[in-house]
Amino acid sequence: MARENTVVTSQRYSEGFEYSDYIDQINVNKARFQEFYDKFQINDQESATLKNIAANPKGPSKMMVIGEDWCGDVVRGLPVLARMSETAGWDMKIFPRDSHEDIMNEFLKEGKYMSIPVAVFYTSEHEYICHWIERPEVAAQEQRLIEQQIRNENPDITDQDFGRERRNRTGAKSEEWQQATVTEIIELLQANL
Repeated sequence: MARENTVVTSQRYSEGFEYSDYIDQINVNKARFQEFYDKFQINDQESATLKNIAANPKGPSKMMVIGEDWCGDVVRGLPVLARMSETAGWDMKIFPRDSHEDIMNEFLKEGKYMSIPVAVFYTSEHEYICHWIERPEVAAQEQRLIEQQIRNENPDITDQDFGRERRNRTGAKSEEWQQATVTEIIELLQANL
């Protein structure tokens, strides 16, 4: 999905938020972001792999993340991406989706959905490598099952109650899905180097 006419120039990339600055300015879920960040650790094997990927001359040295603080996938995933960035030694910049739709439009899921978070990897020369969207595949599959179970158990559930129940059930999967995020991104990067 590399584009010659990308709006994400090296200059534009440099204008994104650093992780701590992004967290300082968010309006919702700040405590949840911090809790996920504090709890999540990259294991030794993943750490070595990430450092090897970063050391590859064609490997990533920059990661751009598109997200919003109100999104559950971002709340769960952004702290993981920050830990990966720290471990690998990547520069990471964050862009709020809703005020950077031109960037988001380059990385739409299936070419049509503004799914977040998006992690985009670049070389030190700002050459696009690859990108990852929203959540690991195992999480997507399990979330669909959870949603179907809720609907089967209570066909007349209100949207508000459905959302609350989905959050409760998917919340129990957070650690598993965070680990799957690391695994999936490592595999994606290895396949694109």
